[in-house]
Amino acid sequence: MYDICSLNDGDDQHKDVIAQTFAEYLKIHPNLHSSHRHTFYHLLLFTKGGGYHTIDFQQFQVHKGQIYFMIPGQVHSWNFEGATDGFIINFSEDIFRNFLLKQDYLEQFSFLRGVAKDSVIELNEEITDKIADLFANIIADMSLPDTFNTDMLCARLIELFITVARNTSVKQKQVPIQNQLILFNFRKLLNSYYAEKRLPKEYAEMLYITPNHLNALCNDLLGISAGELIRDRVLLEAKRLLVNVDISISEIAYQLNFADNSYFSKFFKKYVGVSPEDFRKSFK
Repeated sequence: MYDICSLNDGDDQHKDVIAQTFAEYLKIHPNLHSSHRHTFYHLLLFTKGGGYHTIDFQQFQVHKGQIYFMIPGQVHSWNFEGATDGFIINFSEDIFRNFLLKQDYLEQFSFLRGVAKDSVIELNEEITDKIADLFANIIADMSLPDTFNTDMLCARLIELFITVARNTSVKQKQVPIQNQLILFNFRKLLNSYYAEKRLPKEYAEMLYITPNHLNALCNDLLGISAGELIRDRVLLEAKRLLVNVDISISEIAYQLNFADNSYFSKFFKKYVGVSPEDFRKSFK
């Protein structure tokens, strides 16, 4: 687990932000290729490169014009081939705390909700150049010692998010705002209670809707049931914990509220296809 303070090289003026070219970042942090988590948001635009990177155990090929977004807590790693460059920005959750009245503003963007497949976006050449200019402007702003530095950074980041959202190749399904809000709140509750609440009806009660309504929304908007979404969130956290070899499998089973290690192992193997032990070995 990396905290932004451990990566910013003692820069007290910008303790909540890192903005650099990716080639420079790789030179300073050559050992970040193995699986790890961040406590901060992580954005990366590739302007050249090859190989692959993984976000929450989903693999993506690296190429020019790809941008990805990660939220705190996600696990990722990379394996690049040849010269790789682009732009990177790391920022803590705190920088928007006094800037935005709506504290959940960032979560309206599908690529900032912590779903790996939605967080990697392919940009065309024109938009890639536009986004690269925004990254370059942010890096330039970092060197200006004035009181508007953080506000300008926030404004440029919001411009970047909106530009990407407007130009994504994925066409968003038109969904009534009320249904969007229910699904959004379900995901937030799930991220908080996945270890202790495993039944759709428990979440439906907190959302003041029926289990059937919740299932119908999940199937319509996501293509899977509420129960599958809960199960997948538990499995994702299990995988994240298994990467950390300092935590025993018995402790992981306990943290995830399984009755015993045996039940956890059977559950994991049924849906992942390998035992927790074999999954852990593959990442050593």
